[in-house]
Amino acid sequence: MVVQATLILFTIFFVMLFSGVPISVGIGIASIVTAFFSFDPSVFAITAAQRVFSGIDSFALLALPFFTLAGNVMNKGGIAQRLVRLARLVVGWIPGYLAATNVLANMFFGAISGSSVAATSAMGSIMSPLELEEGYDPNYSAAVNICSAPTGIIIPPSGPLILYSITAGGVSIAALFMGGYLPGILLGLCVLVVAIIMAAKKGYRKSTVKDTASPLKIVIDAIPSLFAVIIVMAGILAGWFTPTEAGVVAVLYCGLLGFLYKELNLKNLYEILADTMISSATILFLIAASTIMSYVMSYSGIPAAISKMIMGASSNKYVLLFIMNIFLLVMGMFLDLTPAVLIFTPIFLPIVTSIGMSPVHFGIMFILNLGIGSVTPPVGSCLFVGCSVGKVSIEGVTKYIIPLFIAMVVALMLVTYIPALSLWIPSLFGLVPGF
Repeated sequence: MVVQATLILFTIFFVMLFSGVPISVGIGIASIVTAFFSFDPSVFAITAAQRVFSGIDSFALLALPFFTLAGNVMNKGGIAQRLVRLARLVVGWIPGYLAATNVLANMFFGAISGSSVAATSAMGSIMSPLELEEGYDPNYSAAVNICSAPTGIIIPPSGPLILYSITAGGVSIAALFMGGYLPGILLGLCVLVVAIIMAAKKGYRKSTVKDTASPLKIVIDAIPSLFAVIIVMAGILAGWFTPTEAGVVAVLYCGLLGFLYKELNLKNLYEILADTMISSATILFLIAASTIMSYVMSYSGIPAAISKMIMGASSNKYVLLFIMNIFLLVMGMFLDLTPAVLIFTPIFLPIVTSIGMSPVHFGIMFILNLGIGSVTPPVGSCLFVGCSVGKVSIEGVTKYIIPLFIAMVVALMLVTYIPALSLWIPSLFGLVPGF
């Protein structure tokens, strides 16, 4: 029954995926068809309805739309521009400084918004005209923007880490957030080094732009924006508010900054709210459909069968982790991050815990891996947004993405095999046991 259910479920799902059917619809239909071979239809109908509502009836899930809203407010509220000026001040002496600025700005913006897609859109729209004006290849510029954007889902706060925590059954969000700092910075630095090497080979020069404002004023202007991270993380660690409430605080704080900067008004606030509602509804519908798939998979014994197959491939935990990473990198090419988290967390988490891996360490590795998938075709959200904003084709940008992709995989392997990168900071705060 397990083999039959597995073949039916994933065959239907991938056929619908490649046919252009929305992922959430494909998940739902594949799950329902598979259920006909394993369940009594009347019982399944009632159970599925209960699962759909219970899957999204979560206070913690409210953090996702709030952090999405915060990212959209930052994009339109003048915060992104101030972070770009700060980044240019820091790396203006580097050859290809605009590309380096893009990487650093994505790290700053991601550390506040927690969204790689928002970072791709915000930084791409700001940096692309500047880079084009200085003679940068638009394909190179877009590739750097696309590959540095996933730092936004590793450096906290992070919506995907919240989703992983919920799916994994309550892994500490505070521990995941603190564990994301070093891996996120490492990912950004790996992309930065390769981007600089590529810029030097292409003859891009250091900054010749003389900002009208003094360095001190640029730093002071950026401090209120960066302070959003301190408010969110300090509040969570001190127990002043939950991650969901932290999302509300981030929205209020960034909204206040936007109005003070005179970049926000009632008209664009309405547009921001509408965009957030659409993206949040899409995510919640996806989560609802995925709860049906998770139930069907669990009832059919699919996770246990896949776990047994992987565990049978090797008894060496390092080999098992390598196999998982390769599998997830491939799946990341076809699945967006949200459904991948919902589908594969129940499959792989029991495996890694059985070999002694911390759920926090696995969560960072898992989200980092799927973040890399967001820059690869054919289903890469950062790739599509980055190409659209940069006005380039996927074919043109691919040759520049390949070396950056390799740098990202190097960062992934370091995070996978050096647990201290993910666990050292959480251990300092007593969020995970010492190691």
